[in-house]
Amino acid sequence: MRLNQLEIFGFKSFAQKIVIPFEPGITAIVGPNGCGKSNVVEAIRWVLGEQRAGSFRSQRMEDVIFAGTRQRKALGMAEVALAIENRDNALPVEFAEVVLTRRLFRSGESDYLLNKIPCRLLDITNLLMDTGLGQGAYAVMEQGMVDEIISDKTENRRRILEEAAGITKYKVQRRSTRNRIEAAQADLQRIEDIIAEVKRQVDSLGRQV
Repeated sequence: MRLNQLEIFGFKSFAQKIVIPFEPGITAIVGPNGCGKSNVVEAIRWVLGEQRAGSFRSQRMEDVIFAGTRQRKALGMAEVALAIENRDNALPVEFAEVVLTRRLFRSGESDYLLNKIPCRLLDITNLLMDTGLGQGAYAVMEQGMVDEIISDKTENRRRILEEAAGITKYKVQRRSTRNRIEAAQADLQRIEDIIAEVKRQVDSLGRQV
């Protein structure tokens, strides 16, 4: 599994659509300060489902939409598409290439697409689970992030290690199963309460007869 291509439109400083191909091997993005290198990394994190506006140096998520300049008008939406090679079936779908797309409008509405088919954020999250590409995962490391992880709380370090070890999805499945069991037990308790109430009413009617 590797990144094939990144398309950005209306995200942060990218007022025009740009296409960045990632050839096999090492790809380096270089340029002077302020040319948008960090925005490329943030675009990747954004399309992978990151939900914290602060991760993009913004107060609100809508702030990632191109805000306009003296020469260009502000845009009404941002869109990022990331193509991932999947010939090794690292992602649990039967596609040689997976394209994730995220759109955000100034109204606050957002869209997620998987190979151009509308989907939920949850679908993206489940797809990327334990690949290192999920929300807040270790595959995208920004400047200073390693030091932050080392000095961070034990819980955060454990989350990253669990993601790297590939056990996150099993913990999620266990939690989901436990929630279903608890819901079933609650339903069973309500049924038992109803049966007991009906029995009391039957006994009361029997005594009246």
